[in-house]
Amino acid sequence: MSTRETAVAGQFYPSDPHEIKKMFEHYNRIVEEHLANEALLHLKPRAVIVPHAGYVYSAFTANIAMRLLANTRAKRVVVIGPSHRVYLKGTSISDYDTYNTPLGTLPIDRELVETLKTRFALSFIPDAHHEHSTEVQIPFVKTYDAEASVVELVYGEEDPNRLAEVIDYLLDDPETVVVISTDLSHYYNIKKAEKLDSICMDAVQKLDPLKLHQGCEACGKIGVEAMLIAARKHNLEPVLLDYRTSADASGDTSQVVGYMSAAFV
Repeated sequence: MSTRETAVAGQFYPSDPHEIKKMFEHYNRIVEEHLANEALLHLKPRAVIVPHAGYVYSAFTANIAMRLLANTRAKRVVVIGPSHRVYLKGTSISDYDTYNTPLGTLPIDRELVETLKTRFALSFIPDAHHEHSTEVQIPFVKTYDAEASVVELVYGEEDPNRLAEVIDYLLDDPETVVVISTDLSHYYNIKKAEKLDSICMDAVQKLDPLKLHQGCEACGKIGVEAMLIAARKHNLEPVLLDYRTSADASGDTSQVVGYMSAAFV
C-alpha cells in the first residue's frame, strides 16, 4: 500500500498532533466568541477557498472555512492547489492509497482517482506531491471530516477552463466537497496588498472570472478562476468568510501576504 507522506509537517504546520488540535481549538474559541454572524457557522458548502501559508499566519482564516466540512459530512474531499516546487504542465493527481498526517491517515479515493485520470487525462507526477498548498489542508480534513476520503490535485501551467471541467464533474456528486487553495498578493506594503486583494475578493463575490485578470495576484488564481466558472454553472452562491494579512500575526506591514477564505453554497 502506497502512502502520500507528509512533506512539510514541522515546517508549515506542527508535526505534533496535540499542537495542531490546540491551535484549531484556540481558533474556534475566537470565532465562536467574536463572530458577528453566527449563521456562517452553519453553512454547508459544496466548495471552499482557503489559504495555505504557515499555520501561524493563515490557519485562522483557513479554519473558518474548513470547520464547515463537519456540517457537510462529505464522503470525499478533493483538495486542489498550485505547484510551488516543480514546474509542470497541466494537473497531477496524487496516485497513492492513503494520505498521511500527524493526526493519522486518510484513505485516498482510488475509484475517483482512476475516473479522473481516465476522463480528464490527468497524469501522476510524484515530485509535484511534495506540495504545501495542498498538504496543509489535510489535517483540517482529518479534524472536521475524519471519515472522508481525499483526492489531491496539484496544477502548474493549466487552462482554467480545463480545470473547471474537473471541478464541474466533482460538483455533480453532492457527497463531494472541493477545496481550492490559494494565498493572495505577496510582499507588498499593506495598503498595496489590500488594494490588490480587494480585486480578488470582489471577483469571488461577483463570480466574475474576468475580474481576476484586472489585478488579482493570487498564486492560485488558476484554481480560483476554475472554481468561479464551475460555481456559475452550478448556481452556487459565494460567501466571503475572512480576510487578513500576515501582518496580523507578524506586526510587519511593510511586506505582507494576503489570505482569504470563502464558501460556495
